[in-house]
Amino acid sequence: MQKPKTENAAARKSVADAPLTAYSPEEIGEIFRRFRLQRPQPKGELEHVNPFTLLVAVVLSAQATDAGVNRATRPLFKVADTPQKMLALGEEKLGQYIRTIGLWRNKAKNVIALCEALIRDHGGQVPGDREALTKLPGVGRKTANVVLNMAFGQPTMAVDTHIFRIANRTGLAPGRTPEAVEKALLAVIPPQFLRHAHHWLILHGRYVCKARKPDCAACVIADICKAPEKTTNVPAPPVPVEA
Repeated sequence: MQKPKTENAAARKSVADAPLTAYSPEEIGEIFRRFRLQRPQPKGELEHVNPFTLLVAVVLSAQATDAGVNRATRPLFKVADTPQKMLALGEEKLGQYIRTIGLWRNKAKNVIALCEALIRDHGGQVPGDREALTKLPGVGRKTANVVLNMAFGQPTMAVDTHIFRIANRTGLAPGRTPEAVEKALLAVIPPQFLRHAHHWLILHGRYVCKARKPDCAACVIADICKAPEKTTNVPAPPVPVEA
């Protein structure tokens, strides 16, 4: 039997008004306080020497591991650490450096086109603006957010597979799309933690709250976490108290 229109409308409103998180503000504050104590100055694992090499590394990291990208870019960035040098290297030679990375042919084309756009439109400098970044070849919203956060210190949230999984698994910021999760996380994370929150969540997802089997015994927020599929009920490891 079909539900009355008024009931359907009420259901839609209920979904729209649903909370962005399963946690109280106090619980979220404690979660990120512990993350900060665990890693006071978290860093991304993509190696780079300046904003340009960071941008290139992030573009190359799509569907690839950070470790694999680093192996390829260490020798590359020694000879091409500016758009001008990368453009002079050319697509063919660039391809020889990155051929161990997935989709390397398309990525080589994108990086050369990226360099051309940086030189033509931005004087060879990486812009510190999301709209300008996402207009560059091969640069999407996630890549732009990583660059804005790491190179320019902006409190952005780059939702990768790890953050997307944690946000939904734990109920911290559920969402059906990366942009929905990004919006929810920015809404619920206290401002004092936003600068490093994206790295804390990525590293937590990569090494603790892993896809196949989360290592709850090593998790600093295990006693707060509301994920239904915990692998253990042991309390969280001791967390040092802030001075």
